[in-house]
Amino acid sequence: MPSAGIAPRRVVQLTALLAMLVFFATQLVGAVLPNVPLFIAASACGLALDLFLQHKQPGLLSLLGKIRLDVTVRQLFRDMLIMVGLLRIEGINPLHEQAPLTVGLLLFYLVHFACQAAAVLVRRSRQLPFVTRNIDASALRLSEAPPRLFARQHGRRLLRLAAPVTAGLLVTAATKDAVWGGVGLAIALLIGIGGTAHLATWLLPRKRVASEATALRWLDQWLADYQPTVGMYFSGGNSSAYQANMWLSTLAALDGKPIIVLRERFMVQKLEATDVPIVCLPKVAHLMRLEHSTLKVLLHPANSGKTSQVLRIPSIKHAFINHGESDKLSSCNPYAKAYDEVWVAGPAARERYQLADIGVEDKDVVEVGRPQLAPIRPYAGVPTGELTTVLYAPTWEGWDGNPGNTSVILAGENIVRELLADPKVRLLYKPHPMTGSVDPRAGRANDRIKAMINEANTKRTGARPGPEAAAELARCADELNRLTSTSFRPSADETERMKLQGAPEGDRAAAVAAATAAWESAYWASLPVWEHQIITGPRPAIFTCFNQADVLISDVSSVVSDYLTSEKPYAVANTSGMTEEEFRAGFPTVRAATILTPEAAGVAELLAAVRDPEKDTLAGARAELKVHLLGPSDPPSLVRFNQATQDLCRKADERRARMATRLTDEIPSQREARDAAEEMELEPGSPEPEETATV
Repeated sequence: MPSAGIAPRRVVQLTALLAMLVFFATQLVGAVLPNVPLFIAASACGLALDLFLQHKQPGLLSLLGKIRLDVTVRQLFRDMLIMVGLLRIEGINPLHEQAPLTVGLLLFYLVHFACQAAAVLVRRSRQLPFVTRNIDASALRLSEAPPRLFARQHGRRLLRLAAPVTAGLLVTAATKDAVWGGVGLAIALLIGIGGTAHLATWLLPRKRVASEATALRWLDQWLADYQPTVGMYFSGGNSSAYQANMWLSTLAALDGKPIIVLRERFMVQKLEATDVPIVCLPKVAHLMRLEHSTLKVLLHPANSGKTSQVLRIPSIKHAFINHGESDKLSSCNPYAKAYDEVWVAGPAARERYQLADIGVEDKDVVEVGRPQLAPIRPYAGVPTGELTTVLYAPTWEGWDGNPGNTSVILAGENIVRELLADPKVRLLYKPHPMTGSVDPRAGRANDRIKAMINEANTKRTGARPGPEAAAELARCADELNRLTSTSFRPSADETERMKLQGAPEGDRAAAVAAATAAWESAYWASLPVWEHQIITGPRPAIFTCFNQADVLISDVSSVVSDYLTSEKPYAVANTSGMTEEEFRAGFPTVRAATILTPEAAGVAELLAAVRDPEKDTLAGARAELKVHLLGPSDPPSLVRFNQATQDLCRKADERRARMATRLTDEIPSQREARDAAEEMELEPGSPEPEETATV
């Protein structure tokens, strides 16, 4: 996990930094003595090292940039030492041979800075005030991006153009013939001037995208034409996209005109396949334009610092839908009282909010179920095969350092050891993707668990699926990749991606769903039924793992609540330090679970209950707890969720109507005209209201 590679990476970075300093010092010594072989070797190795670091160690170069030792300074220092060396080498005339080379080198840097200035202008001209996806934005004159070497990679551009310059000057140092230096400079200047001129064409009208004012007018018109009614608002970091992705299918199935509102530009590409229009509005001033749209409701799957900005729009009603429910404190965040309503799965969450006493009133809590759980298959009885499939899906360590957050550190290895010791168990291990991101101990324990599973697989044998299974998986993967990935050129920028990701053709989301289901089926068919599996990628999804498992072992997390929809047996590891009685009383989601200790006591009883229905004494409790956590199955969750959306839309309409009436009352001339009209209607024989209005 993240902690595992820190020490080796630091060693590589320190070694590279030391080598860079050594090359600079050696180049200086070789230039001053002068020692031509030493001078040439140090100069060439310094440039080669910088080129290598541009590709392999961008983190180190970023650090050097912060202390003002960026690529331009480093290359300028190298070139200065080369000129000093040429001045010291006998046989090179400083006036007639080195002077033209010095002038040529100055021109080279002048071209470099001119190209950099053009690149900055082009990047600014191509950055629109918003980013869209699944929307036809061709009216904004979107065009292809310029070559990234000249537009965005100034460090690589400088070093690559410096390569012929350095080579020519070093050959001059070896042969004392200034022609070679002139040839190298001529090559670099021609490429630099040509690239700069080509880059500058993106500033011409035929390649220039719409201005900010024009783009914002277009956005206002698109909102007026599309008339969105309900949307999902999301803001977060790189690893948080899953919180929004789990709601995409639900949002697409709602009545009305859905929309997705994002705040971070990179998040546009993080969202999975959907046909719902996506608009990213990074600036608060542009976000406020939603107030004048037809948008009535925004759904929030997560809290973030930028959430407070959109909550300032009074014309939109806001509902917190969360990205999963558990008994952890994070499921009852006091921030929830900032929303108009808090939507939860079932009665358990309603009770949790009231017990938490964080200011969320019971009238604002709406039970809508969990629409995403529809793919989870119900309990079909005891395992029919020789092996019992156990899914161990622990959560991550969290931010507060509570030892009860994750079982990986204190109990993970013990649980896995007990499971691997049973020859009739097949283990599926799916840790949380953020495991080890806060506590390095969790990362190290996760690595040891994986090593244990890999070692256990070496001791198992059995039949493997034939080559046709692998071929089918490859075919399904190709089809899924074709549907989910837009083939962007390496040079493609944000604007070009907007052009390529315009209005979707056909029901692309349904095609992706079908392709995903086919891939998942092929994935499981390609694996030996006796082999333990470590699942760390986004595919297969956790719900698919639920369907493969006969029993779940997890922590106090939303995974448990979701798994309960199947009513299969499950266990929860108690690493909180509480007694079992306190643990069950404090966390409702574990009331129908087998409780495992940090020493993994209880694993044998759990497996026995899975294999023998007479020993499964918690079946009835699971059925009751399912309703308590997730609500009734009739009407279906999606129906209840959609109804809650329509009800909140009506509240938004009612609020807008009240505000319109209040605004009319506050304008004296309009109020007097209305009062006069009402008085005339009360008088016998008064004209119709239309006639009065005409007069």
